[in-house]
This record gives sequence, C-alpha cells and structure tokens, in this order.
Amino acid sequence: MATMILLGTGTGLPDVDRGNTHMVWDGPGGPLLIDAGGSTYERLLRAGIDPQKLAGVVLTHSHCDHINGLPGLVFSMRLAGREDPLPIYGLDATLAIVQATMGAMQVEYHVPLEWQKLPPGSRLALDEGWHLLTAPAKHSRPCLALRFEQSATGQALVYSADTEPSPEVQELANGATVLIHEATTAEPFEGHSSPEQAGAVAAAAGVRRLVLVHYSPRWTMAEEQALAAIRAGGFTGQAEIGRDGQRIEVR
Repeated sequence: MATMILLGTGTGLPDVDRGNTHMVWDGPGGPLLIDAGGSTYERLLRAGIDPQKLAGVVLTHSHCDHINGLPGLVFSMRLAGREDPLPIYGLDATLAIVQATMGAMQVEYHVPLEWQKLPPGSRLALDEGWHLLTAPAKHSRPCLALRFEQSATGQALVYSADTEPSPEVQELANGATVLIHEATTAEPFEGHSSPEQAGAVAAAAGVRRLVLVHYSPRWTMAEEQALAAIRAGGFTGQAEIGRDGQRIEVR
C-alpha cells in the first residue's frame, strides 16, 4: 500500500485552511515530496513524515507557490543534521530557476543536493514494483504531470499539477485509481482548470476517484457548487475537494 498525503491544497494565495498545493508520496523506497509550498518542513512533521528521511523532491514547475518552501526545507534539514544527499527532480527549466533562487539566498547548504533531470516521458523506478511516470502538463511554464503506478496490480495515482485540460494529462490518467486534479478557477482560464473541466478529464480517463486541489473558494466556487460542476463535466465516480492533511491511500 502507498499513500499520498496532501500537505497543502490551496492556490498561490493561501488562507487559514489551505496552504500552497504540495504533497508527499509515502510509499516503498521512502517518502517523495511533490513540490514545496510554504512551511514544508512543519507540514511534513504534522503529517507524520520525518523530513530527514525524504528520498527526494519532485518539482512539477517553477512558479513560486510550488518551490518557495524548498530553501527553508533544506536549511532545516541541515540544522537537524542531515548528511545524506537529497535528489531533486524536475525539468531543465525548473531546475535552473530553483538553483538560481537558492544561490541568490547566499546560504551555505551542507546537505548535498543532487539535481536530476526529469523530462516528460520519464519512467523512474521506485521500490516494490512502483514507478513514477511523467507527461507534459499545459501551463504557463513548463510543467510535469505525474503518475505513480504499481506494475503488478495496475493501481495508480495521477497528479495533474497546474494545467488546463490536456490530452497528455488525460492519457497519463487513463484507468487510474485516483486522479488528483487542479481546479483553480470557476471558468476556463489559460493554464488552469475549472471543476467542470477536471470532471470531464476524469470521466474521459475512466478514473475511479477524483480529488480537487489548487482550489480556493475565493477564486473557484463554493464546495457544493464545485461538486455539482464535476458532475456537469460527466464524472460519476467518487469526487471530493481535497483538504490539507488528507491521506489518500492507493491499494
């Protein structure tokens, strides 16, 4: 069994209930952080994950709300005594911006960072038959959608990352057990999705369960309206609005 823990489920403008969207994959091979919103170290601790035991960090793209927690995370790891290298995976463009950002802070990081290129179409082997697959999302910056898949059972969890409806993301999500899809806006908007659009992607991909993230009642719509919009998109499976701290099991 593996679990995705939602550390934050909000947009770039967080509130008291929803931090920046980021999450941690707690599965065989050790926890893998997906993006790094604000207060990442603290949120990992609250989720019961020891930040010192992170197996790596996967960055979907370089917008501030998805990377702003990384310098603080690494700094706290250093203070806590981590000496093992920390792999950081991402697109070339993402890694370049993150490296420049961390360098500009003029902090001496004693935690060795291993910068690992992760292009679309990658298949990264984890443990116990799990793999991480990537596809391009359709956003205002180069961005990766992610699929965690168990080869033997076919169980899979897909995270859309920031994207408007995309054939590549839909294909990546085909037959998934869970689709975590962004829903930033009430109406179609370039680079992002509405709840209705997320519902349409989930329906077309034939997933069992849809969880919305990158959600804000301020920018999207009230929760009951969002759930109705998912149905209007044609999805009839289990649907919900993700919440900070929520654990999503894949088995």
